Amino acid sequence: MEDHSTIEEALSKKYKQPKNIEQFGIEVIPNELRTVKWWDISAIVLNFVVNPGTIVISGSLIAAGLSFGQSILAGFFSILMGFAIYLVAATVGVDYGIPGIVSMRSVFGIRGSWLASGLRTISSVYWFAFQTISGALGLTAVLKVMFNTEVNLIVVSLIFGLLQVLVATFGYNTLKVLSRYAFALKIIFSTIIVYVLMNYPQESFQPLAVFNFATGEGVKWTLIALWSTSMAAAWFSNFTDAADFCRYSKTRVDMWIGTFLAAVLGQLICSFVGGYAVAASMGKISNPFDVIVSTSNGAMWFLVLIFTYIVLDNWTINVQNLYTGGLALTSIFSSLGRFWGTIIVSAVGVTLSIVPQLVEGYIGYMSILGDLFAPMGGVFVAHYLFFARATIDLPSLFNQSNRYWYWKGFNLAAMVWIVIGFFINRTVPTQYLNILITAIISAIGYIITVSIARKWSPSLTIATQKVKHNTVEDMLSENKVSTM
Repeated sequence: MEDHSTIEEALSKKYKQPKNIEQFGIEVIPNELRTVKWWDISAIVLNFVVNPGTIVISGSLIAAGLSFGQSILAGFFSILMGFAIYLVAATVGVDYGIPGIVSMRSVFGIRGSWLASGLRTISSVYWFAFQTISGALGLTAVLKVMFNTEVNLIVVSLIFGLLQVLVATFGYNTLKVLSRYAFALKIIFSTIIVYVLMNYPQESFQPLAVFNFATGEGVKWTLIALWSTSMAAAWFSNFTDAADFCRYSKTRVDMWIGTFLAAVLGQLICSFVGGYAVAASMGKISNPFDVIVSTSNGAMWFLVLIFTYIVLDNWTINVQNLYTGGLALTSIFSSLGRFWGTIIVSAVGVTLSIVPQLVEGYIGYMSILGDLFAPMGGVFVAHYLFFARATIDLPSLFNQSNRYWYWKGFNLAAMVWIVIGFFINRTVPTQYLNILITAIISAIGYIITVSIARKWSPSLTIATQKVKHNTVEDMLSENKVSTM
């Protein structure tokens, strides 16, 4: 069996990638490199959840009419819905050491998976631009107070976006190290910000006033469902890359504990920081960073803290957006290599980050992504758990005319239910938890369709069978796994 350093050197030459960066793209990660424990996964996931975009969204819930407690409830519901599929998809990374987008080949077909790869690339680019603009909004608010002058949002957004590209090109190990430090700082800074808000000498900022804000109007279940579903759609759109952050993990338990606990804690932090700030303004100011900056009273130490907090938030999540987007792109164009895929995604993302209107259209964009990712998630879970029994034939993921070739590279049954699910999701109102209903209907429909169709389709029969678990070392020692 080849040493991992030998494999990395070969990949560097193959893709003409710089040395001293992560060389693995869609390739299988060797067992000797899969040592990441739950605390590192927690740091990565929490940094993914705690970001300027989620903080702004959490404040938007208050501005939309929810009480502080109801906004926290909406955030928690979004995690429960979104992780129903996310955790299943993340298991693939732990078990097989492959990116999530590569595992999609087993369900949608080697060519059919290009749909998932393309959507993931688009989603990553959108999220990068959205987060960059959200962060730039916060930074301009801080800079305005620090220097008593207006700062151009587009210029800040562009510079900020370029700086965030640096870490993403280096790969997973750099992301892991950055996440460790950012994790601790975010916890400390979030605590300080909430403490300052709670002690600001204005009656509406007092904890009792914030916690009671808008509570007298009853529980707004329709708004809670609308916003929790919109936020959950973001997690649905990320299920295809859930395995990307877990393919270096040691065990499933590390992944489950690290991922779910961090997601819940991260959402709680965002709800407290963003929600508390907007509720303290009695819902009159929708951007929580404007409220937070106003409490500084010109104190330079607090302004620097807020500035650093925003930079860390943006940097950590956008590194992940670019990283996963690069992997998704290389799954389609396998000759690119991870580094170059990341560079291309970065270039498009930075360009879009000068369009502030992306923030205003959050619900609309999330609705479109939910229309597509909800049925895809349902089909994936149905195939992977019900038919394949959580097993994948690794060599067949990288070979044409094999188990996952289906019909000329496409699983037509999966494609049909993605189309049907798309229209179902657009028909069911968002406040009725449409993405969850769509995922369930698509899953059931796919199971029924495949159960009937495989009686006459040998290719579908082979593709939906449970297989003997292939270990990563088995594949590498037999030199079976290579990119297409």
